[in-house]
Amino acid sequence: MDEVELYREQILRHVSPVITGRFAGYQTSYTREVKVGQPLLVLVFVAAGIAQLIGSLLRMRGARRSFKELKKGPEFLVTPLRVRDDLGQTYEVEMHGHLPQSALHRGDLVQLTTRPQKDERLAVRLIQVVNLTTMQPLTPRIPTMWSHFGPALVIQAVLGVAVAAAIMAAWLA
Repeated sequence: MDEVELYREQILRHVSPVITGRFAGYQTSYTREVKVGQPLLVLVFVAAGIAQLIGSLLRMRGARRSFKELKKGPEFLVTPLRVRDDLGQTYEVEMHGHLPQSALHRGDLVQLTTRPQKDERLAVRLIQVVNLTTMQPLTPRIPTMWSHFGPALVIQAVLGVAVAAAIMAAWLA
C-alpha cells in the first residue's frame, strides 16, 4: 500500500446545522448552474414579449435575450472550505457565492450555520459564517433567478401582464 494512502486526512460530512472550529482553508472553486423553473420562465418570457411588442409598435428599442439564454440559468461560484474542530476532525462545507477576501484567515475560530442540499451526495451548504476571532457575521450571496432575468425583463413582464389584464378586462366588459 502506498504511503500517501496511509496518511490521507479523513474529511467528514457534518449532520448538525452548526459547526464550530478553526478555519482550515479554501479548496479549489468551480461554477455550478442555478436551475430555472420552466413554467415561470415561459410566463415571464411571454409577458415580457407582450410589452416588447407594444414597445416595437411605439418604436422603442430594447435588448432582447433569447429563451435559450434565459433557460440556461445563472452560474454561481462553489467553493469548498474546511473547518477543523477541537478534536482535530476536519469537515468540508460548500460555500455558494462570494465572501470578501479578508473575511477568513487560516486558523480563525469560526461558527458555520449549514443546511443540507437536495443532492445528499454533496457536502452541506454554508448559510452563514460568524468569524469568532473578529466577531464578524458573514453571509455569502449567490445570483437568483430574478437577478438572472434582470430588472429590464422583470419590468417588461410586469407591464406585459398589466397590458394583457387590461385587454382581457376590456374584452369581457
